[in-house]
Amino acid sequence: MEITIRATNLLAVVVVFAAAMQVESAEPQRRPVPVEVIDPPWLASRGQHQLEAARDYKMFWRFGFSDQLRRSGITFRNRVVDDSGKSHIPVHYDHGNGIAVADVNGDGLGDIYFPNQVGGNQLWKNLGSIQFAEITSPVLALDREISISASFADIDNDGDADLYVTNIRSGNHLLANDGNGTFEDISVSAGLDHKGHCSGAIFFDYNRDGELDLFLANVGVYTTEDRLPVSPVPGREGTEYEYYRGLADAFSGHLMPERTEQSLLFENTGGTHFVDVSRQRRLLDTGWSGDASPLDANEDGWPDLYVLNMQGNDEYYENVEGQYFTRKSRELFPKTPWGSMGIEVFDFDNDGHQDLFVTDMHSDMVEDIETTGEKLKANMRHPQGFLRTRGASIFGNAFFRGAGDGQYREMSDALGVETYWPWGVSAADLNADGYEDLFVTASMNYPFRYGINSVLLNDGGQGFVDAEFALGVEPRRDGRTAQPWFELDCQDADREHLLCQTQAVDLTPGRRQGQLVVWGALGSRSAAVFDLDDDGDLDIITNDFNSEPMVLVSDLAAKRQPLRFLKVELVGTCSNRSGLGARVAVQVADHTYTKVHDGKSGYLSQSVYPLYFGLGDADRVDRIEVTWPSGTVQVVAGPLTTNVLVEVEEDCVSTLR
Repeated sequence: MEITIRATNLLAVVVVFAAAMQVESAEPQRRPVPVEVIDPPWLASRGQHQLEAARDYKMFWRFGFSDQLRRSGITFRNRVVDDSGKSHIPVHYDHGNGIAVADVNGDGLGDIYFPNQVGGNQLWKNLGSIQFAEITSPVLALDREISISASFADIDNDGDADLYVTNIRSGNHLLANDGNGTFEDISVSAGLDHKGHCSGAIFFDYNRDGELDLFLANVGVYTTEDRLPVSPVPGREGTEYEYYRGLADAFSGHLMPERTEQSLLFENTGGTHFVDVSRQRRLLDTGWSGDASPLDANEDGWPDLYVLNMQGNDEYYENVEGQYFTRKSRELFPKTPWGSMGIEVFDFDNDGHQDLFVTDMHSDMVEDIETTGEKLKANMRHPQGFLRTRGASIFGNAFFRGAGDGQYREMSDALGVETYWPWGVSAADLNADGYEDLFVTASMNYPFRYGINSVLLNDGGQGFVDAEFALGVEPRRDGRTAQPWFELDCQDADREHLLCQTQAVDLTPGRRQGQLVVWGALGSRSAAVFDLDDDGDLDIITNDFNSEPMVLVSDLAAKRQPLRFLKVELVGTCSNRSGLGARVAVQVADHTYTKVHDGKSGYLSQSVYPLYFGLGDADRVDRIEVTWPSGTVQVVAGPLTTNVLVEVEEDCVSTLR
């Protein structure tokens, strides 16, 4: 059975538009695809409707974000292979890239690493005051790779953030940090140079031995062996890039066992050496997985694993005391999203139990819908023979609320978390009221209409409300919804292209004959939420698809007075140095705010920065309790002042649990 995910009819779009557009002399013709991608008529009215609704919001929302990209000095531009541009076919290249943040040189500021498909990855050093400088070395650039995800973690427990970058087909890279921001490629000696259609990479200490292990999510074979040249990259005209041509039936690959690429569990056997123990630990996941997350569902202290499947059932693997994993997927999660893409584990209602939010992109690709239907589940039209889930599917986002007894209740519609074309999700307390909010990246880009990013503000643990317009995240800077996507020479090299065959191209002598600039929708893939400018509130930076990032700086520190928060930095000694897997509970009067430190910062990303606790109106912290992966339970007694960074170093002689 062959079923292809829906794509826009380019021919119809351009023919309709050609009749309505006049050509300006001396300029190449501009062709938005689809027509309404520039200045979509629904955007303003949707924003106005949300602003009116916000007047009744109970949580604090009278603050906002502004895109400070120009001020930041960041000039990174995400660039994509031609399968997502002038040679567009529906293939998994459109899943884009992650973004990772860590203080790579020990100056206390979060630096930003941007993976890229074409033109090299980039590392930007945080100079403070919303200023950045590029410090990319050739080792970090991986210039000829088609990179996907980035994960910072201290893999050798030496006190600095190392970096793992996944790539398509050419092998992944583990880059060891010397503490000063200089990196060395140790992929081969570490045993982590796996080659495949790799995606997300998650560091966690599955056996709690103090060494970080790695779960590598592999999608499946979606490209051919054919290497094709990439269209010239602006600024890199002298460099020739290549990519693997995508399979025409890539989105039917889950029906073909020969295209399976098993995801892998690598055990850290000491410092910088890893061994594949997938079979030994009975973790044999063969789904089309783009990402995963640790989840201690039964709260026994051993990190379990929830693995996404972008075309099928997600899987949950219970960790049996670090000895092996056992699949208990349908026991805990009877139905999961069919097209899972992003995942976030957090405590949304402050009851001390982990909840789970999963975004579903691929279900939204079944049909075109009006913007008024974006809060509804998809109307799935694929037959069960294509879905292959035996009816155990949710066709949209899922929110699993943990009850603490190992059972989860799906509540996405009741909590108001449905979004359209979602990719990744990041949880963070954007308004510092003590409840975690959600930032969801979205949009399908060329050749589809514009799709908004979503901000879901937490309504006191009762649900979520839409706030992207109220907070200034939408519309984007200068009202932009599209940009030039690629250029065609319809009189020469590209004359056989579909868009050049519609009689929509100006061939008038004296003008830029046959030059057609095709515009596509903007859209984000991944985000990191952290205190970029060290002013006490949380900012957002994105990695957009085939575009520049957004540097969304919050003004909460100026608008919410007084602003109360606490940052906690963990230093493991018996446990892994980063404290990944630790449970941190901050007690303030009769409230307890709980986070499990997993490093997951967004789609295809893992970062290293302090845990951030919004404290509402509290003026002091009564105590901090840390349950370390080693089993040590450590208490930092109060009262503690607010608006500070508290470093908690593991005391291995504290109470063992």
